[in-house]
Amino acid sequence: MNTYLSIDHVGISFPTTKGPLKVLDAVNLRVEKGEFISLIGHSGCGKSTVLNIVAGLLQATEGGILLENREVNEPGPDRAVVFQNHSLLPWLTVYGNVRLAVDQVFKRTKSKQERHDWTLHNLELVQMGHALERKPDEISGGMKQRVGIARALAMEPKVLLMDEPFGALDSLTRTHMQDSLMEIQTRLNNTVLLITHDVDEAVLLSDRIVMMTNGPSATVGNILRVDLPRPRDRLALAENPTYNHYRAEVVKFLHERHRNSSGSRETPAESQPRLKRVG
Repeated sequence: MNTYLSIDHVGISFPTTKGPLKVLDAVNLRVEKGEFISLIGHSGCGKSTVLNIVAGLLQATEGGILLENREVNEPGPDRAVVFQNHSLLPWLTVYGNVRLAVDQVFKRTKSKQERHDWTLHNLELVQMGHALERKPDEISGGMKQRVGIARALAMEPKVLLMDEPFGALDSLTRTHMQDSLMEIQTRLNNTVLLITHDVDEAVLLSDRIVMMTNGPSATVGNILRVDLPRPRDRLALAENPTYNHYRAEVVKFLHERHRNSSGSRETPAESQPRLKRVG
């Protein structure tokens, strides 16, 4: 069976005054349709670079990306990106920001009324139907991110790419956004690739957590499968021994990378044994 999204031996180098700097080296990951994958690692490990290569915003120096067996080499509506900065157009309303994306993608395939209805549907999906006529500077940070997610979902992407989308939010808003994302992903069965620095966020949301080694020449250090049933309740999981085992494994990995940042390269995750479920 073919892999839905394949990151195949991806490497990338950037020119510097001291010569080429290899940021990523032989990154391998295979993602199935409907999976929720989190990338986690210390700053500078190339997480955002991986995401940008999948988005088509950067070209890999080595290897490549396949989405449904088609090579990815440029941006496209089949991959929507949600950044930490919401990137909303300040002169457009909440409705207008989402409608703009809908018109770009579906102008030839949906009627004007269908595009209007589809815009409203996606704003209702993120609970923003009450603020259609507000401008970005009239809504909160969490509401802006909801609009950004609605805009991305409205494009009906095959893969939703999220680069620390909740990193700038306060803790209460962040938990609400995480719960909303879990609900939406469960309902729509989106394939999601999320970058995060938050261990609890990664364990709560993910089917698998991809742990990156330190840069330069960063690669996949290990992959942890999160075998927790859905839907997930954060309060119930707080005292769940399996949840806490997964959390401890990620913290241990990050601590070891911090303590031994100049240590030897890890074996690629595909050749390592899967971490066993405990509890």
